[in-house]
Amino acid sequence: MDRPYNLLFLCTGNSARSILAEALANQLAKGRFHAYSAGSHPRGHVHPMALQVLEEAGIATDGLRSKPWDEFAAPGAPAMDLIITVCDKAAGEACPLWPGHPVTAHWGIEDPASVAGSQEQVHKAFGKALQLLQHRLSLLMALKPEALDRLALETRVREIGAAS
Repeated sequence: MDRPYNLLFLCTGNSARSILAEALANQLAKGRFHAYSAGSHPRGHVHPMALQVLEEAGIATDGLRSKPWDEFAAPGAPAMDLIITVCDKAAGEACPLWPGHPVTAHWGIEDPASVAGSQEQVHKAFGKALQLLQHRLSLLMALKPEALDRLALETRVREIGAAS
């Protein structure tokens, strides 16, 4: 492929997990992937703790925003090669028809924004989500270019989500 793979992370609210995944993937990608995120029912803002844990990890947060997934199904949107749902609600929703029929996979991650408790407990939940995403994304980024053909990619990305 002569361009970076476009990767879209989907969640319902697009304020926490998918935002963490977008920022982390763009940092780890080293030009091989370009990551985006969106939600089926976006909250309209990024959770402040998502921004805090990203900044603490040295991951850029510039340009992160909560946005609807139909933004990426519209004419003129970047063609997606890979779409990964990171919450169980979004995985079960009827998604738009994506141009080009990208590879899809589900990487369920507990919602750190739903944790009720102290600031420390919420921070720990966001840190755990970031750590799990980092593990899975590191496995994805380690795939050799020949493993990124459609069938091999679909199989491997689904395995990554199921195994970790």
